[in-house]
Amino acid sequence: MNNSLYIGPEALPALAEMARRPAVSQVWVLADSNTARQCYPMLKPHLPAEHTLIEIAAGEEYKTLATCETVWNQLTEQRADRYALLLNLGGGVVTDLGGFCAALYKRGIRFVQVPTTLLAQVDASVGGKTGVDFLGFKNHLGVFQEPAAVCIEPRFLETLDPRQLKSGYAEVVKHWLIADATAFAEQRQQGMFVEDWTPIIRESVALKQRIVEQDPLESGLRKVLNFGHTVGHALESYLLLQPGREILHGEAVAAGMVCEAWLSHQKGLLSPEELDKIETFLFSIYDKVQFVTLETDAIADLARQDKKNAGSIINCTLLEAIGRAVYDQPVTVAEIAESLRYYHRL
Repeated sequence: MNNSLYIGPEALPALAEMARRPAVSQVWVLADSNTARQCYPMLKPHLPAEHTLIEIAAGEEYKTLATCETVWNQLTEQRADRYALLLNLGGGVVTDLGGFCAALYKRGIRFVQVPTTLLAQVDASVGGKTGVDFLGFKNHLGVFQEPAAVCIEPRFLETLDPRQLKSGYAEVVKHWLIADATAFAEQRQQGMFVEDWTPIIRESVALKQRIVEQDPLESGLRKVLNFGHTVGHALESYLLLQPGREILHGEAVAAGMVCEAWLSHQKGLLSPEELDKIETFLFSIYDKVQFVTLETDAIADLARQDKKNAGSIINCTLLEAIGRAVYDQPVTVAEIAESLRYYHRL
């Protein structure tokens, strides 16, 4: 990873310096309707007077090629050149979509991720993944493209409601479950009571960076970061297509981690004691995602489109133990459906 990472009070001043470099011809800010109102005023004093705000609708349902077209249209109409700098101010939808737009516009312009949600700060903005949803499938179109920098200002978290904060926390828990048993054990004792998020963000980002640096294009080890996401993405995609039943990404991942921990146990990898610890902790924080057993086959079938698959094989990341994950574990659609039925019975 060759980008610059700033976490804490130095993040926005560092961004200000980058935006004023002579090599930058124009500064653009991409925000959704929420971050334009709540976070842009905090960012604006650090930007050159001459900059342009692009505002898009908020929500996963707008993470589409159609939204990309509106961004590209504005860049084109106002003659943004290859030396423009795009600042993606928002959660995972904005950072994923904005990175994708920047990577494709004029074969690539520089962009900076300025994540405003916990989920984006610990996961979505780090690692160079960009993309949009397509035909109902999560992140079906995308490219690997490193940002020029990632600027994480924890004060942005003050704009979040508790549900959004809990959604991001699921990715932190995932990092502990795949690679840090000690942190998971410590957090189990106190629950989700955090006064200062900065240390947790630093540790979580560092953990992810260590993995990504060894496998930037997700051909091997990086796949462990997908724990909870095979089932989670299928569940999220299914409910996204059901008006009024949409759930947040972290809520889907939390449910997916329960299902995939159960699959790990069923395949003889994870002990029943550790499965119970994972379930107890997650259900102490997250409400159960609501679906009926008749829907489990349809949800599981969506896992066939997961990006980690090879041919007809569904590759899943499972746990050998808390803090130790294994990737490319073959599972069947029937097994995923059974894991969802198990979750439903809890």
